Amino acid sequence: MADLKERLLPPRPASAIDLKEASNRSYGHGRQPFQSMDVIGLKKRGQGLRSWIRVDTSGHSEIIEVDKFTMMRRCDLPARDLRLLDPLFVYPSTILGREKAIVANLEQIRCIITADEVLLLNSLDSYVLQYVVELQRRLTTAGAGEVWQPEGADLSSRRGSRNFDDLFGNTSPDYLPFEFRALEVALETACTFLDSQAAELEIEAYPLLDELTSKISTLNLERVRRLKSRLVALTRRVQKVRDEIEQLMDDDGDMAEMYLTEKKRRVESSYYIDQSSIGYRSNDVAQSLSAPVSPISSPRDGRKLEKSLSIARSRHESMRSSESSTDRIEELEMLLEAYFVVIDNTLNKLTSLKEYIDDTEDFINIQLESKILLIAV
Repeated sequence: MADLKERLLPPRPASAIDLKEASNRSYGHGRQPFQSMDVIGLKKRGQGLRSWIRVDTSGHSEIIEVDKFTMMRRCDLPARDLRLLDPLFVYPSTILGREKAIVANLEQIRCIITADEVLLLNSLDSYVLQYVVELQRRLTTAGAGEVWQPEGADLSSRRGSRNFDDLFGNTSPDYLPFEFRALEVALETACTFLDSQAAELEIEAYPLLDELTSKISTLNLERVRRLKSRLVALTRRVQKVRDEIEQLMDDDGDMAEMYLTEKKRRVESSYYIDQSSIGYRSNDVAQSLSAPVSPISSPRDGRKLEKSLSIARSRHESMRSSESSTDRIEELEMLLEAYFVVIDNTLNKLTSLKEYIDDTEDFINIQLESKILLIAV
């Protein structure tokens, strides 16, 4: 039977025999299959060093090499937030407020903003370099790290002095903290980029549409089709930035979460209060060991008094923080509202252009139908 099978079946190629023997040898020595696939190298490729531009509160910049896990620990961010900044992935515009950082993905500007620094993915894009230069200029001329005083009593007068008439030519208001200055420059850069693209599209579109109404040709129709595709893509990007700003303005909790300087100040003040209370307790213990025991007071009464004072302090701090959070939410809301107006104006330009294209298409269809009727008659 074996001889008959060998005569009837064609011989197996040598490559298949060698492959089977090699696989058997690898399994016999305890090696795993898919040995040629560099899985470890693929994993390390997403965890390698990345070049970042770091700008501190004084305006000094430097280029640093940081891997993904170090950046996650440094800014206390999950991996999914860093994926938004990865240039290998295409994500829509997003602004996220986290515990210790603001993650901003606004067109070319992909950065992490903390209370002490801005970490921007290093790129040769002109808008990225423009962002760094503009942020340095505003920080060095205004001194963001020294002007912000959240406990100031003249907050209403400072808020009333804000002027958005020269939005893209003026520096940030002096009372804004560092993270809002950095976010404002990012919004300004993104809005300027999208508005310039919309203006270029308008300059190209209107003459082309007027030419199409006077001369209907295959070439002009193809140019209008490509123009309409670009218009739809740009409108989607502008709409996403507008939606992100509007979503932030509608949520007071998200706006309060983005106030990183105030949260850092609270953490530091609570740490100092804890340290002072520990020192007070140690001194109290030393005095109680050395002093005679009074029959009037007792340790239980001292603990009750300390607890009541602690509750009173916490209530006072919470009331002060709620009042200041309401004021600063208004300040951030005014900042977002200014750029909402800018991006909404850009969206209105694109909407008007879309309506003009639709009207042109209707006009061409009417002309073609009239010609068909004349031919039929």
